[in-house]
Amino acid sequence: MTVTAILYAGCAALYLALTALIVVRLRLSRTGWYLAAAGAVSALWAGLVALHVGLPWGGPGGLVDLLRSVVWYGFLLHLYRMTVPGRGALRQAFVVTGLIGLVVIVVGVLSGTALHSTTTLFSVGTGLRLGLAVCNILLVENLYRNAVPAAKWHINLPCIGLGALFAYDVVLWADAALFGQLSMTLVDARAIAAGSVVPLLAVGAARNRDWSIDIHVSREAVFHSATLILAEVFLIGLAAIGQVLRYIGTDWGAAVQISLLFIGFVSIAVLLTSGSARSWLQHLLVTHFFSRRYDYEKEWMRCIAILSGEGSFAPLHTRVIRAVANIVDSPGGALFLAAPDGAGAGGMSWAGSSSMAAAVTDFPASHPLLAAFRAGQSVLVLRDAPELVDGHPVLANAWLAVKLPRSLPAEETLGFVLLKPPRASFTLDAEVFALLTVVARQVAAAVTAQQAAETLMQTRALHDYGKRFAFVAHDIKNVSSQLSMLLANAEHHMSNPEFQRDMLVTVRASVARISGLLRRLQTPDAEIARAVVRPAPQVQALVATQSQGRRLPIELDLDDADVTVAMAPANFDAVVTHLLNNAVEATMEAELAGQPTGPVRLRLRREDRRLTLEVIDTGLGMDAAFIRDSLFRPFTTSKPLGSGIGAFQARELVREAGGELQVASVPGQGTTMRIVVPLLETVAG
Repeated sequence: MTVTAILYAGCAALYLALTALIVVRLRLSRTGWYLAAAGAVSALWAGLVALHVGLPWGGPGGLVDLLRSVVWYGFLLHLYRMTVPGRGALRQAFVVTGLIGLVVIVVGVLSGTALHSTTTLFSVGTGLRLGLAVCNILLVENLYRNAVPAAKWHINLPCIGLGALFAYDVVLWADAALFGQLSMTLVDARAIAAGSVVPLLAVGAARNRDWSIDIHVSREAVFHSATLILAEVFLIGLAAIGQVLRYIGTDWGAAVQISLLFIGFVSIAVLLTSGSARSWLQHLLVTHFFSRRYDYEKEWMRCIAILSGEGSFAPLHTRVIRAVANIVDSPGGALFLAAPDGAGAGGMSWAGSSSMAAAVTDFPASHPLLAAFRAGQSVLVLRDAPELVDGHPVLANAWLAVKLPRSLPAEETLGFVLLKPPRASFTLDAEVFALLTVVARQVAAAVTAQQAAETLMQTRALHDYGKRFAFVAHDIKNVSSQLSMLLANAEHHMSNPEFQRDMLVTVRASVARISGLLRRLQTPDAEIARAVVRPAPQVQALVATQSQGRRLPIELDLDDADVTVAMAPANFDAVVTHLLNNAVEATMEAELAGQPTGPVRLRLRREDRRLTLEVIDTGLGMDAAFIRDSLFRPFTTSKPLGSGIGAFQARELVREAGGELQVASVPGQGTTMRIVVPLLETVAG
């Protein structure tokens, strides 16, 4: 395979890639189709030359070469019609270029020379090619000169590329006409020249939104590719310097060359790890190669990832600052927030900083910066507004202030983010301000959600503590009732030694009970959840204590199973004590009402992998409506001195242990309260 074939094959591949990138887009304008057609014809021309299907000036390759110039001329005319205002300029350019091309072609025809392999100034083939090349150059010049200033940024790269391409054709065919033959050096270099135009066309198409050609080039790919290219150029330059020094001084040249390469690698490593160097290169590439500064999909995903803490354990204020700072390449900043409950009276307090000194002063509601936010400003450039800084020590070192809106309708200020100056020069424009405003809304939503979650956690903690305190207060009431009964009996039986012993036992148990309740208020929920209890000995001790001073007997029926359940001993005592007290009181009320009664029975059984504890009484009983609507409703009671929390407490404590509290009652016959909890080995397994 010859060098010519390799070069033209590479050129064909470049144009084919350009055409494919354009065609695969879902939405193409007329400009896109023109550019795709020109790219396809150029790829066909280069492919035919690479396959030696006719010479570059004759046969199918030569005809397609002419067609290529015509198609590019049509593309330029289309750009002229879209870019240059007014039809007069278009007609003038078309007439002038058409006349020039016509003169060249007519002269060639009048010479009577047929299309053949010789190349003279007056051959038809050479005349056509020169005429089309000149027409294209003139059209490019008219297009760029007559375009409005705002449009030149969009068309400058295609104009440069196509103008240079057809200028090369003029040189090629003029040289052939002068010397009577084609220069193969120019022919081979023509493939390189034509291929080098492709990146300019691709960048121009990507820049111009009116073309509706979304040639997407990854910013990361461009950044890393440019970094590698610059690094390679730098190393090659150092190697060349070392080579020159090596030839100049044979004794120390090689050492200098190696030293320069080593220094070069170290310098590149330092630059690649330098935030300022990366920022400068990225700013340079984005400014000159992309029509839009940001890849919005990537920026949005990065913002969400930062705020959600993906792959990071940084606190919220650090994530918030980082999400906003990344938009303008700032190394850090500070976050100021209003008090969630309005306690700050409209002022802002420091809520954290990242790579910025902590603020020792707050912003009062009357500060000019907050007044500007209330007036509708979203992003403030502090160095352009010294009246906003107002001598504030934090603002003196800041660059931007970005408002975090609390809500869309009211546009209240939740807070704001102060940003440090960027690592490299950064141009602020409408696109930057718009993206900062959108990101600020998302950041404000994340801060609001975090504040709501913290408030909910605090409310839940207070609720849990309040519920625990209510349970303790209810249990203390039961202990108080037992002590009151003991005092009432002491007036009549104080001289009885047996009563005295029972009284000491009861008082000691009551003191231990109250101490345990107070410890329960201070014990964390996690520690309570890890506690275990052996029900059989615990029930025996409770029945012995509850029987003291009561004239109603309590019968205990235990099986011989020594089992353990995942429940705190204090919680187990509270549940059983409440159920026993209710059973005794219900039985005594039934006895006073003249209803036949019996002892309160407590039955403990192991059933499969569960523990069943039943408290059975022969009291007045309850109907189904009372059990459904009132029994477990907090602060609902039928007792004159009741708190209405005992049954609710018992059920909640049993549920926390993974069990359930069942009720079976018949009015006039009594009630059975059944506790069913899983055994510890069941929970562990």
